Amino acid sequence: MSTVRNRKATIVNDTPRLTTPFHSHATATEVIDGVDLVGRRVIVTGGASGIGVETARALAAAGAEVTVAVRNPATAEPLVREAAVAPGPGSVRAAAIDLADLSSVAAFVRGWQGPLDVLVANAGVMALPERRITAEGWELQLATNHLGHFALALGLHGQLRAAGSARVVVVSSGAHRSVAFDFDDPHFARRPYDRWAAYAQSKTADVLFAVGARRWLADGITANALNPGWISTNLQRHVDDATMRALGAMDDDGNIIEQPYYKTPLQGAATSVLLAASPLVEGVTGRYFEDNREARTVADGDAEQTGGVAPHALDPHAADRLWEYAAGTVGR
Repeated sequence: MSTVRNRKATIVNDTPRLTTPFHSHATATEVIDGVDLVGRRVIVTGGASGIGVETARALAAAGAEVTVAVRNPATAEPLVREAAVAPGPGSVRAAAIDLADLSSVAAFVRGWQGPLDVLVANAGVMALPERRITAEGWELQLATNHLGHFALALGLHGQLRAAGSARVVVVSSGAHRSVAFDFDDPHFARRPYDRWAAYAQSKTADVLFAVGARRWLADGITANALNPGWISTNLQRHVDDATMRALGAMDDDGNIIEQPYYKTPLQGAATSVLLAASPLVEGVTGRYFEDNREARTVADGDAEQTGGVAPHALDPHAADRLWEYAAGTVGR
C-alpha cells in the first residue's frame, strides 16, 4: 500500500502500478498490433495533426470507425482520403467542433447518432502569450483543454453508456506537476496571467477529470489521462524562439534540437492508443499514464524527479470539486 499526502487530502492506492511490455518509445502501431477494433466507433479531437493524426490513423488501421473532430474539417481531408484507400474495414471521417465554443460542442453532440466506444480528448492549445477569453468568459487554454472536452464527454455520456464498455482518454501533460487547480480564480481574472501556469492548470484539470469520471464506472465507462512525452508538433506554435532556446529545444539559428528523450508523433501517440484500445487496460479507470505504463506518484514541487504524476492531480476531493464546477460552468 502506498499513501501520498498533500495539503488537503490523503490518497491511498492499494493497486500496484500498471505496467505493459511496451518501452517508452514504442509506436502506436506496436501497441495496437493484434487488436481488432472492427465495429468500434471512436472520436479523436484534434485528430488532423501531431499525435492526434497518428492516434486516428492507428485506430482506423485496427478497424475502427474514426471521427476526427476539428475546427476546420478540411485539414483532416488527407487522412480521410488515405483511410479510404487503405486495406481493411477501418474508416475516417471529419466533423467540425470548436471546443472553446459551447454552441459548437452542443451542435457536435446533437449530430452524433448511436453508441460511442472511445472518446480521445486530444486537442489542445499551449502557452498563449496573452490572456484570451472566450465568449463564455473562460480563459482560452482552460476552455479548450478541459472545459470544452468536459462538455463534449458530458453531452455524449448516454452514447458512451450505450456502448456497454466505453473508454475516455484524456491527453494531459507533465506540465500539470507545477500547478494545482485554482478554484478561486481559474480564469486569471484577478491574479496576473502567466501562460505556463494557465497551461499547467488546464492539464491538471485533465487528470482530475479522469479521476472524477470514476462515477461513470457503473455505466461501463472508464477514463484515464496521459502524458504523451516531448514531441515537436504544432502545439508549440505559440512558444517564442527565446523560450525554445531557453528550454534547449532550439539552436541560435532557429533549428529544432532533437533531444534523446524526444519522441516522434507516432511514438507520442502510443500511450493514447494503448488507453483507447489495448486489452491490457480493460476496466482500468482514474489513472495517469506515461511511456506506455502507469506513472508513479511524485511529491508536489519535486523538481529533481522527471516524469510522474503530482498528488494534487489525483486528489479525489479536488476531482469532485472540479467536476461540480465544470458541470455548473458548461451547463449555464
